[in-house]
Amino acid sequence: MYLNKRGKVPNQAHVGIPKGLYEEEHGRNGFVGPVSHLYRTHPPTSWINIEGKLKPRAFACTQISETVLSITTQSVRMLQSQDASLYVSWQRETMPHFVRNADGEEVHFVHQGRGRFETDYGVLAYEPGDYVMIPKGTTYRIHVDAGPSFFLIIETFVPLVVPERGALGQHALFDRGVLLIPELEPVESVETAGRTWEVYIKHQGEWTRIVYPFYPMDVVGWKGDLWVTKLNVKDFRPVVSPRYHLPPSVHQTFQAGGCLISTFAPRPLESDPEALRVPFYHRNTDYDEVLFYHDGEFFSRSGIQPGMLTLHPQGIHHGPQPQAVQASKMKTHTSEVAVMVESKTPFTVEPKMETVEIKDYALSWSRP
Repeated sequence: MYLNKRGKVPNQAHVGIPKGLYEEEHGRNGFVGPVSHLYRTHPPTSWINIEGKLKPRAFACTQISETVLSITTQSVRMLQSQDASLYVSWQRETMPHFVRNADGEEVHFVHQGRGRFETDYGVLAYEPGDYVMIPKGTTYRIHVDAGPSFFLIIETFVPLVVPERGALGQHALFDRGVLLIPELEPVESVETAGRTWEVYIKHQGEWTRIVYPFYPMDVVGWKGDLWVTKLNVKDFRPVVSPRYHLPPSVHQTFQAGGCLISTFAPRPLESDPEALRVPFYHRNTDYDEVLFYHDGEFFSRSGIQPGMLTLHPQGIHHGPQPQAVQASKMKTHTSEVAVMVESKTPFTVEPKMETVEIKDYALSWSRP
């Protein structure tokens, strides 16, 4: 199709929006497909009531009752789609056994706590802001050093990759040189010697228990192009533009088929006085969008605290809250750290999450 336009519109998207109008992006394939911009006289999120499965939802994840956590992994599944499953996990002490996921890859985002992942590939320390990538079929346990530790876990069913950066080049957003890999340590210690060890293997959602008469982390060497690794958000370098508000897709960090993982890190806001400085209104036509808020002040919405998670289903609008639009006019930088997980197929919310749901979230755009 060819470019066309009608009515009162600016020549440049996200810049010089006519006073009193609200720009909405209507596109396909996230933010990289065909797109039009609609200029409305009211924000498309200014509804006064909403019912049905597309209602935006929010959850206070860190308030989840630990009685619902799995004994095996100290985690609970929050959301599930054909592309990914999302879990939260409280680890208050070192796991007494090992686990292995034969269903998919795992990304552990560390929201709170410090410790070590003991894996087939060695020991890898973790701290807040880490993405720890664990390939499918890896045996590991979490050793808590300074807890409690709280994780957002993203399980994907195809291999996790770093997406191509196109014209930005392979060193954009983060150089692969900042990725850390485990260190092999001696396998014998006071803790590991002279006892049996359990390994729980998940396959098709069910657990198989095996018992070894020795410490199963007995690898003394390895080589290859598959391993456990980690990236910290402080090493993520977002792309910015002083004259144009870039779409969320420029912050894409990892991809696993129809699952996209992006990082929102502190960055300067647009300096051009005519440029939009907050995310534009849009309807997620082809992806469900989840945001996990880790740290800082979240400039696109008010009332959000670290540890909260929002779900914006495909097909319904979302965008900045009115308070955020006003606040952005006085700011020069963002201080937020957040993880966005997008799924090409819709997420289903697990019933256990209703106990920590923020019930009036869908009406938060309508409040003064």
